[in-house]
Amino acid sequence: MVHRIITLLKKDMLLEFRQKHTFYGILLYIASTIFVLYLSIDKPDANVWNGLFWVIQLFICVNAVAKSFLQESRGRMLYFYSIASPVEFIIAKMLYNLILMVLMSLLSLLLFSVLLSNPVDNSLQFIGIVVLGGASISIVFTLMSAIAAKAQQNAALIAILGFPVILPQLLLLMRLSKAAFSEVFRDGALLQLCGLIAGLDILVIAMAVILFPYLWKD
Repeated sequence: MVHRIITLLKKDMLLEFRQKHTFYGILLYIASTIFVLYLSIDKPDANVWNGLFWVIQLFICVNAVAKSFLQESRGRMLYFYSIASPVEFIIAKMLYNLILMVLMSLLSLLLFSVLLSNPVDNSLQFIGIVVLGGASISIVFTLMSAIAAKAQQNAALIAILGFPVILPQLLLLMRLSKAAFSEVFRDGALLQLCGLIAGLDILVIAMAVILFPYLWKD
């Protein structure tokens, strides 16, 4: 099972390298969006900086992860159906999108720091939160992309279905990231927030493992 998951993961990476225009398109989207913010705001305060950062991550994820299932043709899906199980396939997709989104999140953090200054007091802590947040957002939208791909390839469904699920995670991430801006939390609050985010991630993964086999058969 692990070998097949790794093989499917390598397949997605090879496709990404061969279709470089999509990858460069995401990079251009990140750079242009942050540059427009730089021209408009220059140096926002900490709360605005934090809010803008996570909103940008949301839109980056929609652009980067939405194509993961929508780009798969019916014939290719039938081929994957014959060589792998649905659980292996969805886990491989989640791992690939997680890696991609973490890289995009770290890149956007770098551009935010260069162009919009960096009001973060604890950079290492914020980087850890960014990695956690990028992974959480990618997991949610991978499942939404799988559902949308089976609904006549309607990409609009990704945003419609994902909003109720992603909103609590974004609120928790914005709250958690305030710890890196020297905001004082009561004892155990940070671990509680991290636990809630991890719990939501586990819930979404469990939903994907349970529901995707039914989507796969369709």
